[in-house]
Amino acid sequence: MHRIRIEERPNWQQLAKEVGFHFHTIDGERYWDESACYRFTLDQIENHIEDPTAELEHMCFQVVDRVVQDEALLQKLAIPHSYWDYVRQSWQNREKNLYGRMDFSYDGQSPAKLLEYNADTPTSLYESAAFQWVWMEQAMEQGLIPPDCDQFNSIHEALIGAFANMNLQSPLHVASSQGSLEDEGTVLYLEECATQAGLQTHFIHMEEIGIDEKGRLTDLQDNVIHTLFKLYPWEWMMQEEFGKAMPTSGTTFIEPAWKSILSNKGLLPLLWEMFEGHPNLLPAYFANDPKAHMVGDTFVRKPLLSREGANVSIHRAGESLENVEGPYGAEGMIVQALHPLPVFEGNHTVIGSWLVASQPCGIGIREDNSAITKDSSRFVPHVIRD
Repeated sequence: MHRIRIEERPNWQQLAKEVGFHFHTIDGERYWDESACYRFTLDQIENHIEDPTAELEHMCFQVVDRVVQDEALLQKLAIPHSYWDYVRQSWQNREKNLYGRMDFSYDGQSPAKLLEYNADTPTSLYESAAFQWVWMEQAMEQGLIPPDCDQFNSIHEALIGAFANMNLQSPLHVASSQGSLEDEGTVLYLEECATQAGLQTHFIHMEEIGIDEKGRLTDLQDNVIHTLFKLYPWEWMMQEEFGKAMPTSGTTFIEPAWKSILSNKGLLPLLWEMFEGHPNLLPAYFANDPKAHMVGDTFVRKPLLSREGANVSIHRAGESLENVEGPYGAEGMIVQALHPLPVFEGNHTVIGSWLVASQPCGIGIREDNSAITKDSSRFVPHVIRD
């Protein structure tokens, strides 16, 4: 695994504009960064990332199966009591999931360590699935990288196949919050994949969803929402005005309600409890667990429901070395042994391993000047070349 400086395509900003990649620059700072790329061997991809991702996914299923049968664990994960049966039934009914992203610390040598699982509302999807693939093809054509490069990336094809196999009722409503270019761009990309799979689609903002007199979710034209892809966290959904209507609304949600267990940082101590010593896991405990001291004096403290690094802090010898402000933490915290991200030329690098229909199918790489990956972290493409 190497970080290689390369020349940028001269017209990449114009191309991004043409394909609707409007968040390539955020608040004047570069988000998409093709002044470098990461190079992997095929062995590193297949044996150090792809295979562990698949194995961890099956372990996660065992966690879900345990949690839905244990009310104490549902409570520990801060899932509201009124939704316990709904979450349980969504799992028992084997409601299909679409996609997720496991974040790893991996330096190309030692085993990749799972930092967290973005199982409900992961972003950086379009740039992982589509824009970095186009980058590779064009960079090879323009002689910016060797002509025999490959990429671990079948995300786009996997998404189309997954939508086609979900037997969804049309139209598929797709939704994001108002005011986020990244969220909206991600949803519009998924809408494109669903359309290519033969589905009729309709975009809506979450703020525009209503409830009719029969308790069904509706759009602005009062059409019943039978199937909804929502880039909106389950824990927020459960607090919304229409939240109480969800269990009886008849709507099929993507992601399904059981994903609220996997998108919770409480997954990490549960994985460690059930599979202690697994080479791809880090010691982790609920912060109020008497065993929490076993992570030692160097650890990361994370809220159960944090996103984009919010309220995450790094500690050593009783001192906080780095932290990110945010609105989370009241719901509970976990502690996880610190496994620092590898640093390449001053860049702290995290690998996002994508799953579609629970099958590993590609990676995206984010890097930051600090040790905590945030929403401002840069996206850098990758290649496979032995």
